[in-house]
Amino acid sequence: MPADKDRTESVFGALLRAIVEDSPLKAAGFIVTIYGDVVEPRGGVVWTGNLIETCAAVGISETLVRTAVSRLVAAGQLSGEREGRRSFYRLAAPARSEFAAAARLLFGPPEAADWHFVQLTGTAPDEAMQVLERAGHARLGPRLAVGARPLPHLKQPAVVFRGEVVSGERDLGAFASDHWNLALHAEAYHGFLRRFGRLADLLAGGMRLGAAESLVARLVLVHQFRLVVLRDPRLPQAALPADWPGEAARMLFADLYLRLSPEADLHVARHFVTAAGALPEASEATLRRLSLLRESIRRDFS
Repeated sequence: MPADKDRTESVFGALLRAIVEDSPLKAAGFIVTIYGDVVEPRGGVVWTGNLIETCAAVGISETLVRTAVSRLVAAGQLSGEREGRRSFYRLAAPARSEFAAAARLLFGPPEAADWHFVQLTGTAPDEAMQVLERAGHARLGPRLAVGARPLPHLKQPAVVFRGEVVSGERDLGAFASDHWNLALHAEAYHGFLRRFGRLADLLAGGMRLGAAESLVARLVLVHQFRLVVLRDPRLPQAALPADWPGEAARMLFADLYLRLSPEADLHVARHFVTAAGALPEASEATLRRLSLLRESIRRDFS
């Protein structure tokens, strides 16, 4: 009924505004999310108009979209092409590997711990150390860092030592709390749970979103979960507090992604286009992502 539809749009709109106000979106980052969630698994190219329309739904203007696209092109992540009066942008080759790594992180099983120490040997250790810290490593000294996540690409030379916990595993938590600000990352997960727990409650209570709203909700979900996970040092379970909220956030992400995807993917098929025609509703890559998320939920309850 029209009244029910209007009420749903009003409730969802208010919730979306609250989520975005609590954690504002930047145009370039949100466009990267659109490519990662919608475009890359369907071939990597899309019409600029689709980017503009999708960003408008979360309050990002056409001017900001065009500026952000230009910057992504300059950064080597996108390349443009024209067909008649329409412009299309595709993922540049170097960016595809970055997107694949991010997809494994969001949709794949948890990573195994990969403890290692990095001794920087170049002439600009501060710059390289900042790269390591952004990638979840902890600074042990001016040139020495430790981490359990995959090593990021470093422009500076370094010596890398593999690490293994031989004894003292009970004290890993103390070691981690000495070198990482885990409270900061825990609060980021709690914020994600607060913002999207409300959406989960509404969907569980029978609220039905249309195709366009489902896609916007899924994109904001992916965007905000990606930001939290990428900043997380992703330490092994033995090094984390007993009440660590990361797993609960991952389960909420998986549940909402699966709930939103049927309608969201319909919207993609109906409206997103390339120079060769419409993007498909599904692809081998998108079906694989859904399968991995279902497996993660089954694993959690087994």
